[in-house]
This record gives sequence, structure tokens and C-alpha cells, in this order.
Amino acid sequence: MSASPGNWEGQSTTRPPLFNGQYYSWWKNRMRYHIIGKDYELWDIVTDGSLATMKKNTEGVYAPKTRADCNAEDLTKWENNVKAKKWLVCGLGPDEYNRIQSCTTTKEIWDNLQVAHEGTP
Repeated sequence: MSASPGNWEGQSTTRPPLFNGQYYSWWKNRMRYHIIGKDYELWDIVTDGSLATMKKNTEGVYAPKTRADCNAEDLTKWENNVKAKKWLVCGLGPDEYNRIQSCTTTKEIWDNLQVAHEGTP
């Protein structure tokens, strides 16, 4: 069911829309516009994932950078992932939060919710 559930909490231009497990399609579209309205680049992180910050280790294999190895651009990528993740997490009720609490990236959260409620990412 994708119809609006009527006047309920989450109807705000400053708070993200609240998802309590019902009306996923409605919430998904509203959340997309909410995030885009804050910062369009954050929406790219939700759909494409944050660009991993990688470096070659001593064996010549790429591995994630530690915080100490990051430059300002890398830290901005991490910061934007956290900003987008904040908007998603703050828009979820307790049952939906339990579904995604182990996710580390915003894309992982979005894909997990989509699979749970629509079947495919």
C-alpha cells in the first residue's frame, strides 16, 4: 500500500519522515526528497555508497585506510556517509531500526530496507 497514512508524526520539513513498517513506498519517496533537500550529494551516497577510502598495504593489496591515513577529502566522504546515515536512522521506528542496526553504510541501510519491503535493491 503506498497511499499516505494521513496526518501522523513525521510531517515536517526539518525532521525526516518516520517509517514505522507501513507504507514503505510512500516513506521511501519522502525520505529521498528529504535527503536531496538537505544535500544532493548525500543522496548519491545513499544510492551509490560512500566512496571507499583505500590504500595499498605493504603486500601491495588494497585495504581500507585507517583514520590516521586519511586526508581531508577522505574525511569528508566519511562525514557525508554519517550525515546521510543520520537522516535514515532518525526516520525509522524501533522495529525498523532493529532490522538495520548492524549496517555500517548508508547504502547498506537503504538496500536492507528495500529488500525487506520490496524484495530487491
